[in-house]
Amino acid sequence: MAHQALEALIFKHKGVYFMKDMATPEVIDSIEHMEVRESDVFLVTYPKSGTIWTQQILSLILNEGHRNGTENIDNIERAPWIEYNIRNADFSSRPSPRLFSTHMPYYLMPRDLRFKMGKVIYVFRNPKDAMVSFYHFYQMYSKLSYPVDFETFADVYMSGKVIGGSWFDHVRGWYTHKEDFNILFLTYEEMKKDLRSVVLKICKFVDIKLDEKAIDIVLERATFNKMKYDPHANYSFLPKDLLDQSRGNFLRKGTIGDWKNMMTVAQNEKLNQIYKEKLGDLPIKFFWDINEETAS
Repeated sequence: MAHQALEALIFKHKGVYFMKDMATPEVIDSIEHMEVRESDVFLVTYPKSGTIWTQQILSLILNEGHRNGTENIDNIERAPWIEYNIRNADFSSRPSPRLFSTHMPYYLMPRDLRFKMGKVIYVFRNPKDAMVSFYHFYQMYSKLSYPVDFETFADVYMSGKVIGGSWFDHVRGWYTHKEDFNILFLTYEEMKKDLRSVVLKICKFVDIKLDEKAIDIVLERATFNKMKYDPHANYSFLPKDLLDQSRGNFLRKGTIGDWKNMMTVAQNEKLNQIYKEKLGDLPIKFFWDINEETAS
């Protein structure tokens, strides 16, 4: 019953799962033909991997007004989702530099990106913490008709039958096709460890120079606690019939290693095995705990 409740929320299109009533195959297919500008920045993540956090950072870097607090615009408007555009918003009318968000796999992205047009920033997070965060997100999903326990969700997550599809396929696809794109890879964990260095990396990648005062403003406004209570950044503006945040917070803990509080030994071993099979040949390193000194 719980499995059916989870699967009722999604639909599969071209090998990946999307939220029902929020995306359509027609909109997804149209993205291939989207005209990309040189200054466009596409933030790509697997769900629950630091998307909102990076939206905030990029919004602060790219928009002088947002950095100075002179504009009250929600981040979902500053960095709209290209696949969840059922209202057919006209992205061509947006002023440059344009910022977009997406959870899509590499092969569904605008074809112009394959010609090194625009820039892609890909943020990924260790799959264990992403799974725990995703589980708590699903608890807030108003259309979930049946309570789902963590054991059930872990099985569904590891099989890839969730919004965004398989974490393993998503990360592998983007990483192994990185030469096709003008792309910067970042990890959620390095953002937690040294946010200033990440902000400087992003500034260099998008070719925007900020002075020390501006960088300090970005860092201050992009802290987890600041964002958690910022209505323009914490997605509290989403309607209750989509996400019921009385059941939890969209921005919950924002830490590394919370998976240890949820996963059983058997679940951990199963995920480790899948990781080894699907990504073991790639030189990707993660911090699995906030206290680790080196990634493994």
